[in-house]
Amino acid sequence: MLFTAASLADGRTRDVRVTDGEITAVAESLDADTGETVIDAAGRHLLPGAVDVHVHFREPGFSHKETWATGSRAAAAGGVTTVVDQPNTTPPTTTGAAFDEKAGLARESLVDYGVNGGVTADWDPESLFDRPVFALGEVFLADSTGEMGIETELFEGALARASEAGVPVTVHAEDATQFESAALDEAGDGVGRAAPVDRWSRYRPAAAEVAAVETALASAATADSQVHVAHTSTPEAVDAVAAADRAADDRRVTCEVTPHHLLLSRDDGERLGTYGRMNPPLRSESRREALYERVRDGTVDVIATDHAPHTTTEKEATLAEAPSGVPGVETMLPLLLGEVTADRLSLERVRDLVAANPAEIFGLPRKGTVAPGTDADLVLVDLDATEPVRGDRRHTDCGWTPFEGRTAVFPELTLVRGSVVYDGRDGETFGDAVGRNVRAAD
Repeated sequence: MLFTAASLADGRTRDVRVTDGEITAVAESLDADTGETVIDAAGRHLLPGAVDVHVHFREPGFSHKETWATGSRAAAAGGVTTVVDQPNTTPPTTTGAAFDEKAGLARESLVDYGVNGGVTADWDPESLFDRPVFALGEVFLADSTGEMGIETELFEGALARASEAGVPVTVHAEDATQFESAALDEAGDGVGRAAPVDRWSRYRPAAAEVAAVETALASAATADSQVHVAHTSTPEAVDAVAAADRAADDRRVTCEVTPHHLLLSRDDGERLGTYGRMNPPLRSESRREALYERVRDGTVDVIATDHAPHTTTEKEATLAEAPSGVPGVETMLPLLLGEVTADRLSLERVRDLVAANPAEIFGLPRKGTVAPGTDADLVLVDLDATEPVRGDRRHTDCGWTPFEGRTAVFPELTLVRGSVVYDGRDGETFGDAVGRNVRAAD
């Protein structure tokens, strides 16, 4: 396969050849081989596939919310070619046997994947680290979906075991001792009103995240562990991670921001109602703007979705009963490309946030770039083809989005190791389940 006259993220116009699942040439001009499929990419951008290091595809245990088949279709349609699944399923991925069960289900994936191991009081690190675990975590320092919150002592022990095994650790950082229960007892509950989002944010305040991040970073320094802080929602937490990274020697300390914390705030509460309940919560508009600036200036390392689908029936409940989480794997890259078209982000910055940086941080040398010798994980987009996000056109099983109506640019074509897994050029078609565990031996 040969892409001709494609614009890369850095502005260069190049021909890109794909052979046997690998990028074999990137040059100003390449002649087509006999019988080679040629795609005229003039006027289009060819980007590396996104690496989403934080998804919840819900299997095993919650297949009514999402499956590996539906979640990976959504990923492919959104230009995500590698996903990393988190351990809070049923059973939780805390033993070798549970890992094997999830890995078996993941064979239905259209995109490449990693499977994280979890930490609970009865986790089995020996059997987990005997498997191709992508990372440890997200390790929950406070309960979220799956109620896997752990104490600091257990967290420190897990960091030590992960350090010995050479496995990164992803942390969900909230300090439950700082939760404000009184915020949940106030009048004004209901769907479609601002009160649920505001109250949930006051229940799990910004200070709870910042305190937990500081605790996690101190523990990581003692254990000499590679730590990645998930879904940071406050500029203070991002700054703490950046300072710890500067103070580290060879050890990398990094963080991610989600599209919902980047693009939504408590100002969206009236529209979202209980659909806007997530952990950590949406923050004030001023904090959102400060977080965006840290994304723009390079302080934030990664954007990942925390794709956490729930059905509309589950979300249309009281604040106390509605589950936390929103879908996002299909809309992450398109929304960021929408920000590019609005001149709020550069295309190179988007490439780094969703592809190059996560691949480098988590040790995926064949992912995240358009270069010879790397996997042909590629996304073809037309930046002039903006459209509003619509929940009824997404492919995740839950059938809704918190980003309804926002400007986005969706892929025309998505390849995983040279195989077309999504083609939206003339209608929509999906390819076969070609996904592989990126930590497994070839």
